Amino acid sequence: MKIGILGSGLMGSKLGLLWARCGHDVTFSYSRSDAKLARLSQEAGAAHGSVADAVQGADAVLLSVHWSNVADVLDRAGDMAGQIVLNCCVPLDDSNTDLVVGTTTSGAEELANMRPDTRWVSCFNTVPSEAFLPVFERREDSPRPQVLTYGDDAGAKEVAGGLVRDVGFDPLEAGPLRTARFVEPFAMVTAELAYAQPGGPALTYRFDKLG
Repeated sequence: MKIGILGSGLMGSKLGLLWARCGHDVTFSYSRSDAKLARLSQEAGAAHGSVADAVQGADAVLLSVHWSNVADVLDRAGDMAGQIVLNCCVPLDDSNTDLVVGTTTSGAEELANMRPDTRWVSCFNTVPSEAFLPVFERREDSPRPQVLTYGDDAGAKEVAGGLVRDVGFDPLEAGPLRTARFVEPFAMVTAELAYAQPGGPALTYRFDKLG
């Protein structure tokens, strides 16, 4: 699968690297440093280029930028009509302490309003990036940790679910895109547990129903 990475920070770089290790054709883009993109592509055996390069012909795109950069990266990406985009952004302020969108709408819904013809799926935004490599290394273990996955396009969610499984998680169906109104605040809880509480940031979760 051809995957474009829009935003090569902690989330995008780690997910792109792991998907490349799974055999996907990955293109990294959108970093403050061209040298970093070159290093990432060399490490992953992947490509790097402009946002337009990453989007062109991609079977799936990962949007993984700070909320303040969303408008810029979408301008560079174009309309992405019909493309599947996995969104792991949380709509945070510049200090990364407060949500700037929430409860009556969500960052995910705002993105869908900006690009209504794009096939949006939200996932990975409730798991710290520090967990990705340990989970990948234990991907044969069972039960697997989960990733909340939500959106309005069933086909897009199916593709996203496959990419979630490639990394070593199970996708946890969490309903339509409007679920983001409650998941994005939950991401703040997982951040508190990962970064402010003892035990280190490699936090995972699993929800089970008791029959």
